Amino acid sequence: MEIAIDFDGTCVTHEYPKIGKDIGAAPVLKQLVEKGHHLILYTMRSGKQLDEAVNWFSANGIKLYAKQYNPTQRNWTSSNKCYAQLYIDDAALGCPLIYIQAGKPFVDWVVVSEQLKNRGIL
Repeated sequence: MEIAIDFDGTCVTHEYPKIGKDIGAAPVLKQLVEKGHHLILYTMRSGKQLDEAVNWFSANGIKLYAKQYNPTQRNWTSSNKCYAQLYIDDAALGCPLIYIQAGKPFVDWVVVSEQLKNRGIL
């Protein structure tokens, strides 16, 4: 399965342009890769900030399949929307979030992990 992953608020807390704090994404993302899924980093970051996000994945031992687009879609569409079978993004309707008093909410990876297991993805 190809899974598009947002970065800020999804893999780390919101602290753009800096890299935010750990929110528990890395272990779940590693499990997805170990299960044979392809992770596509799909973020608004670009340039140096995109490189820093890519480095976060590398530093956490998480293999990315691609960044910003799915390489296979070039064979069947000219759309610039990244094709994936699943999108994990703090801005997605229904994505489980953790709300903290003094900041933007971020993804609740405990609940996401449970949902992935319930769907047979993890």
